[in-house]
Amino acid sequence: MKIRLSFIVVSLLLPIVMFAQKDVTTFLGIPVDGFRSEMRKKIIAKGFTPNTFDGTEYFEGEFNGTDVHLYIVTNNNKVYRIMLSDVKTRNEADIIIRFNNLIHQFENNQRYISILDESIPNSEDISYEMMVHNKVYEAHFYQKPDYNKVDTVALQNKIQQQILSKYTQEELDNPSEKQREEILNVVLKIEFELLSKKSVWFRICELYGEYYITMYYDNEYNHADGEDL
Repeated sequence: MKIRLSFIVVSLLLPIVMFAQKDVTTFLGIPVDGFRSEMRKKIIAKGFTPNTFDGTEYFEGEFNGTDVHLYIVTNNNKVYRIMLSDVKTRNEADIIIRFNNLIHQFENNQRYISILDESIPNSEDISYEMMVHNKVYEAHFYQKPDYNKVDTVALQNKIQQQILSKYTQEELDNPSEKQREEILNVVLKIEFELLSKKSVWFRICELYGEYYITMYYDNEYNHADGEDL
């Protein structure tokens, strides 16, 4: 019995459908979403203490064994980012160790997906690279989908627009090798677009010749996309 390619494509994408809209980045189990006042209460409940500097509120606490300052970042009063910065700075050798250890921790955490190996060689002269070549040291990860959260409409429409409407039923029933590759590429592109909405990344920052890590838990669904322009 012949299985239609259109059915196969939909089957492949069914898990992706399940996190098309409502599945967002989480921080300590808290969805990076909603209003700032709600997030503030949840952050305090996790043990972070509010403080202010120059009119800006931040929260003091410990995260992953390191003392940090935490900031809630909003767009139109909707939370789209939790930002954490190390309280203590480190020398060049120690910040490379910290950066690479974080990468190792994320890579060994089953809740995350990485695309590239962004670890730093121990012999790297990061001070020279940052100062002379303006090199940026970042590592990017993506939280895996939560399959308990379902919203099928948006992705089914995307499937219709990007795949099913491009081919006749005859082509879908008997695709060429090139058509199979094109369809797979569309599937992978859609999957990455959805994963990219749940971004967790960190970078090395410099302060007076010392270094620290800043980490970001981003809900890209709430990120500004020019709607206020």
